[in-house]
Amino acid sequence: MTTIPPYLNPGDTIGIVCPAGYMPYEKAEVCINTLLQWGYKVKVGKTLGGDSVNYFSGTDEERLNDFQQMLDDKEVKAILCGRGGYGVSRIIDDIDFRQFEKYPKWIIGFSDITVFHSHIHTNYKIASIHSPMAAAFNDEGYKSEYVLSLKETLEGKAMQYACPAHEFNKTGKASGELVGGNLALLVHLIGSKSEVKTKNRILFIEDIGEYTYNIDRMMLQLKRAGKLDDLAGLIIGSFNDMKDTTRPFGKTVFEIIHDVVKAYKYPICFDFPVSHDTKNYALKVGVEYELRVDESEVKLREIEN
Repeated sequence: MTTIPPYLNPGDTIGIVCPAGYMPYEKAEVCINTLLQWGYKVKVGKTLGGDSVNYFSGTDEERLNDFQQMLDDKEVKAILCGRGGYGVSRIIDDIDFRQFEKYPKWIIGFSDITVFHSHIHTNYKIASIHSPMAAAFNDEGYKSEYVLSLKETLEGKAMQYACPAHEFNKTGKASGELVGGNLALLVHLIGSKSEVKTKNRILFIEDIGEYTYNIDRMMLQLKRAGKLDDLAGLIIGSFNDMKDTTRPFGKTVFEIIHDVVKAYKYPICFDFPVSHDTKNYALKVGVEYELRVDESEVKLREIEN
């Protein structure tokens, strides 16, 4: 069974750090103000808006120390990653999770934060939240149902989501622990101690900015590694800002994925609202969900313990 960190109460503290790419402080101001309006206290790490001069929010050591400090701070009940990008896999093996095991807290984010989700669930069986990060609050995003789904999730509400059917869907009903995240990161982790475990689980995937042939290659890697063989169900999210080669690959991303997974017997849904775009519901990684794929609609429902 997966350990569920304590849900948040008014007055609890949320820490914000950038364990990967750089983010200017002003890009997180709406997020910080919104969290305060939700009734929480906010503690900002040194890696948000720091003095980094390159892609990362700090050196590996700085990012490691900032995250470690939030992880060990008993006042901090959840850690919201300001942004993803790239960099968590450079520090993940040096993080000390002993205090975290004793006092679990919610780790929140998506994209490169997939490394945390997979590593924590695989090694410690502790749930985390794949959800919008700080930039999603901007441009009145804090009013959206997707950002508000994070608020409700932190408060302990059992969430249920629905989306329209897609022509490539495979109907059926499944239940199991929900795992997954960014496709490129999930493939990146294969062969490491952060590798995602998929047997009897519902896997969700999404991605952004890849060439279409890369999606084909990554899906084949999942298949060849056995990650698609014994799933309970499969959720395909959005694949935004895809690129093609000068000589076209010849298929859309969903056609590529469909070709790889069409022979499997478990329920599969396409174009679920989990993505790098605004449509990105908060999903608890490691928690039991029920996936129901019907002819007209898809429903994903958290199973209450």
